[in-house]
Amino acid sequence: MSNRAEAREILRRIGDQPDDEIDLAEAALALGALELPNADLALYRAHIRAIVEDLAARVAAEDQGNDSLEARIAHLHAVIGGRHGYSGDHDTYDDLQNANLLRVIDRRRGLPVALGILYMHAARSQGWPMVGLNFPGHFLVRIEKDGARAIIDPFNEGQTRSVVDLRDLLKATAGSAAELEPGHYQPVSNRDVLLRLQNNIKLRHLSAHDVPKALEVLEAMRLFAPHEPALWRETGLLEAHAGNLKDAITALETFMALTGDDHHRHQTASLIQQLKNRLN
Repeated sequence: MSNRAEAREILRRIGDQPDDEIDLAEAALALGALELPNADLALYRAHIRAIVEDLAARVAAEDQGNDSLEARIAHLHAVIGGRHGYSGDHDTYDDLQNANLLRVIDRRRGLPVALGILYMHAARSQGWPMVGLNFPGHFLVRIEKDGARAIIDPFNEGQTRSVVDLRDLLKATAGSAAELEPGHYQPVSNRDVLLRLQNNIKLRHLSAHDVPKALEVLEAMRLFAPHEPALWRETGLLEAHAGNLKDAITALETFMALTGDDHHRHQTASLIQQLKNRLN
């Protein structure tokens, strides 16, 4: 089986899995392999295992009864940022490589969400609860122990972020009028983390007016999130824009079957009829 075929099969399996069973790192490696089909996935899996083993070894050697939240954060910082040298790519932030976990591992640089996946995988390997947050414009993770919580910024060497930091970060990404809301602290599902990773790539292709590449990214997203209505709607709209009317109709009809939004259903039914009229 080729790397691309293996990657597609991994993502298809994830599409059928309950969200809490998704292996984020394995899914992100598979997504990266779609873009880099000649890469040796075994080497990247070995690197992920090395991060996990290094963290476990550090915890065993240094804890000596201190298993505080602060100690856990320090271990993650030391292993991911220190031992393995990961940091955010501040210089070439929009480089597509920053959202491909294979290239992130190669370069030890990446976007917040790609680095966040490494933090989440490492923390969870030790049984430490960690989730991604619905923070706009900049992916953050939250670690928890015995009711205590801390928000970590994977892009900035795993620093702990205060409320003041978060407000400044929000205004920097969303504008000076933006204010923190309870929804910004809400945890997101594993699937949503992967969708956020791929959205970075899709939006960059759309900014470059490369609709075929954006459609390729959407196809991969539908493999691991086949029941997400928005993906089918966006696919249908882009296929229609590209003149692929039959594919557009198929995608929009799938959206109609999945969505519970009556307003969008009505709009989409009208669009499907227009597309069918253009086919005749």
